Amino acid sequence: MSPAMAYKDASAKLDPNSVHTRPPPKVPCFDASAASCDEIVEGLILSGGCIVRGMVSQEDLNQIEKDTRPFIQKDKPWTLDDFFPPETRRVTGLFEKSRTFIERIPGNKLYQDVCNVLLTDVLPGYCGQKLENFMSRPQLNTNVIFSIGPGAKAQDLHRDDSMHHNRTDEITVDEYKIGRDTGLGCFVAGKKTTRANGATRFVPGSHLWSHLTPPPGEDHAYYAELEPGDAFWMLSSSYHGGSANNTSDEERLVYACFMTKGYLRQEENQYLTTSLDVMRTYPLEIMRMAGYQASLPYLGWVNLEDPIRVLVDESVTGKLALQ
Repeated sequence: MSPAMAYKDASAKLDPNSVHTRPPPKVPCFDASAASCDEIVEGLILSGGCIVRGMVSQEDLNQIEKDTRPFIQKDKPWTLDDFFPPETRRVTGLFEKSRTFIERIPGNKLYQDVCNVLLTDVLPGYCGQKLENFMSRPQLNTNVIFSIGPGAKAQDLHRDDSMHHNRTDEITVDEYKIGRDTGLGCFVAGKKTTRANGATRFVPGSHLWSHLTPPPGEDHAYYAELEPGDAFWMLSSSYHGGSANNTSDEERLVYACFMTKGYLRQEENQYLTTSLDVMRTYPLEIMRMAGYQASLPYLGWVNLEDPIRVLVDESVTGKLALQ
């Protein structure tokens, strides 16, 4: 049986009206100034998502909006399909549009620490008779700003790890092992986010389900209501979607990013989106976060060297090895 036929056969066995009756876990809430990396990792494993209060200051939010508002206003309605409502505006390519966005959101230290725990992959393997630990560190998957205007309809509930063809079996939280997920998202509120104006709705515990389990009814959803600067973090295997903006005059403004494993393809191709001259202006750790690092032992080299060499020379990085 071909893989496509096997998938179709498995899908046909599912009851499309079935939902999980397991009680949903509570969505944890943390203070960005006080929470530890380990606490947030534990919360994400339990629920699949969490709230991080006060992640970005109002001053930085003001700067990001100043940098990007002209691009929001220039964007046109999405016409490829109905995934984005026509009232939604998007901004991408943010390395060239807002340094504050890059350094304060995907570059946030607490977020990067959590990503490093959940998404770093270490593979033991032999080179000759020597046992090595080959490490693949996380990379940026995408940066997007969403401006959702009044009248926008709700998105369908979906999983973002589908793009990486992530196949998961149904498990309990006690069976969860780090490495199961291919990404971790961060949604920062640029303005107050409420259920009425389109807050992200999310199904707690859905990160433990099979990838062939359909999304449940809307009564299972949790709405990530945020004050400006608060963030909602979510594992890529969790069912979620933007909700409807039922207000007459409120914009839901969200600054979003995702990180993914270093050996997977990026959703937003940073190598073509951002010029090398602009990328060189960022700190070394940001360049590497953007994907300019080899996934060891050999993945992603340029001229048989770590790709960071395209941006900086040995005097900055020191000696590098692909193995």
